[in-house]
Amino acid sequence: MMTIRFNTVDVDGLKIFYRSAGELSAPTVLLLHGFPSASHMFRDLIPELADHYHVVAPDLPGFGITEQPIREVFSYTFENIAKVIGRFTEVLGLEKFALYIFDYGAPVGFRLAVKHPERITAIVTQNGNAYLEGVSEAFAPVQAYWNEPTQTNRDALRGFLAPQTTLFQYTHGVTDPNLVSPDGRNLDDFYLARPGNDEIQLDLLGDYKTNVAMYGDIQAYLRDHRPPVLAVWGKNDPFFIPPGAEAFKRDVPEADVRFVDSGHFALETHAREIGAAMREFLAKHIG
Repeated sequence: MMTIRFNTVDVDGLKIFYRSAGELSAPTVLLLHGFPSASHMFRDLIPELADHYHVVAPDLPGFGITEQPIREVFSYTFENIAKVIGRFTEVLGLEKFALYIFDYGAPVGFRLAVKHPERITAIVTQNGNAYLEGVSEAFAPVQAYWNEPTQTNRDALRGFLAPQTTLFQYTHGVTDPNLVSPDGRNLDDFYLARPGNDEIQLDLLGDYKTNVAMYGDIQAYLRDHRPPVLAVWGKNDPFFIPPGAEAFKRDVPEADVRFVDSGHFALETHAREIGAAMREFLAKHIG
């Protein structure tokens, strides 16, 4: 019987919540969630993997059940979040691991890979972008804030935090929206509504420009180290579009690129298919 454990660990004074399953002696897979979600987005994927792998899924700082320090004491940048998650892996003693990166999890995970390529055994990117051609026009309001970080442009992004936007992220591009449980998006809306979280999320939307600026470094890492890559993409994602998946082959020609008929949160409808693809891929590359 598979057992999922719900844990909290102190990482340099910051309490990080994480889910774990599988034998500690098995190869590790680190699951990194996206916006505006948390590790609960992996509730259907973890059972697909835990019989064969040690699965670890943290909530990023400012998300889910992980502690949300105030902005005056913690700067919400992707670099800082990556540093925390890097230390999290060290505190847990995860010396080597495969990455599953989605949305915000991609810039966090790729920062870990660029800094410590020797620790990364494989990369599964599910709508986790690293190429300009993968960025859709849906980012235009965010790019306006990058170019002119005024209060007006910042306030214009508050719509990204609204419940109707969460619903859109979960259901756009899904063949049958009735297949998408409301539980995940309602939990995300609960976390977004916490006092002060709106400003945290706006800080991160503004800082996302640093991720785009890193694309060249990420691509160089992929070319130089050739990690095994599985790009499995919800092909109807309105934010990170299919050319971003295909682009991985440019730097890792052996990359396995697959598409499922879903949207951004492809695990909501295709966890079984994605889990099967991951088991096949990981068995080939990490055992």
